[in-house]
Amino acid sequence: MGRLLAPLRKEGVLIVGSGMSYHDVGALMGRKEVAGAAEFDTWLSESMLDMKGRETHLANWADAPFARACHPREEHLLPLHIVAGAAMGEKAERSYHENVMGAAISAFKFG
Repeated sequence: MGRLLAPLRKEGVLIVGSGMSYHDVGALMGRKEVAGAAEFDTWLSESMLDMKGRETHLANWADAPFARACHPREEHLLPLHIVAGAAMGEKAERSYHENVMGAAISAFKFG
């Protein structure tokens, strides 16, 4: 889907993907322990900054450390897949990184 949107960038269209790099709501609301957020965030950051391997890493994201602990369902990670696809291999930058409610959270931008 991101590749289909890529030509819009040449027309000056900003493509925004909204989601979180950690999304276990039960843990964020304190109903259980936040597990693996730092490990997954490190993997995700390294994967986004690896221009040559990013596509493969994203395609296999469920194999990342604590992937399903951090994303029991993937809908909050899929927007990153779309914007990364629209970036067509451009360099990524981690533009945000904080600890939010006990979980490491990062955001990325391209171009």
